[in-house]
Amino acid sequence: MKLIFANRNYSSWSLRPWLVLKHFGIPFDEELVLLSGEGWKETLRRKSPTGRVPVLVDGGAVVPESIAIIEYLNDKYPAKGIWPSDRLKRAQARAVSAEMHGGFRALRDLAPMNLRASHPGKVDADAVAADLRRIEQIWGELTDESGGPFLFGKFSGADAMFAPVATRIRTYALPVSDAAMEYVEAIYGLPAFQEWLAEAIKEPWVVEDDEIDVIQARAAAK
Repeated sequence: MKLIFANRNYSSWSLRPWLVLKHFGIPFDEELVLLSGEGWKETLRRKSPTGRVPVLVDGGAVVPESIAIIEYLNDKYPAKGIWPSDRLKRAQARAVSAEMHGGFRALRDLAPMNLRASHPGKVDADAVAADLRRIEQIWGELTDESGGPFLFGKFSGADAMFAPVATRIRTYALPVSDAAMEYVEAIYGLPAFQEWLAEAIKEPWVVEDDEIDVIQARAAAK
C-alpha cells in the first residue's frame, strides 16, 4: 500500500489520510510529489486520476480524495476503529467530516495551511468569522459530549479531517475560544502529527502560490 502526497508544509489534503495511516499503525509506503517545478502538473496527472493528491494505491485499487481514502482504510481495517464504534457517533463523525470536506471555503481560501509560517494578524478575522463560529460549535459540542480530548474521545477519522484547521488557527493566531484552543493543542500533541510537522519544517521547497503574501496580492489585483 502506498500513499502519494504533496509537500507536507502546504498540503492539507495530504495530511488527513497520512495521519490516519500513521496513527492507526497501518503499514504503508510514501511517495512525495512536489507541487512546484517544471512539469509537476503532468507528473501528478500520471499518478492520480483526478490530477490531485492524495492518492492511495493498494494493489490494483487507486483511491483519490482524502475522505474516500479514510473510508477505504476503515473498510479494510475495521478493527482499527478509524470511525467510532457506536452507529450514531459514526454517522456524526462522517457528517462533520463531509462538512469539512465540502465547506469552510473562506477559511481554506484566505488562510492556507503553512506549517513553517507564523502570521498572526495576517488574515482578516472578520472574513473567516462565520467559518470559525461553526468550527467552534462542532468542536465544542462533540468534545463536551465525548469528554475529549478529541471529537469522539479517541482520535478518529473526523479529527484527521479537522487537523489542518487546527494548523490554520495557530499559524494565523485566529481568534477562537479557550476550548477550541485546547482541541488545537490536542492535535499538535498527537505523535503522528508531530512526525508530519517535523518533516514539514525540514522541507526546503517554497511554493509561492501557496504563500499568504502572494495569495493576498493576487486577490487585491483582481
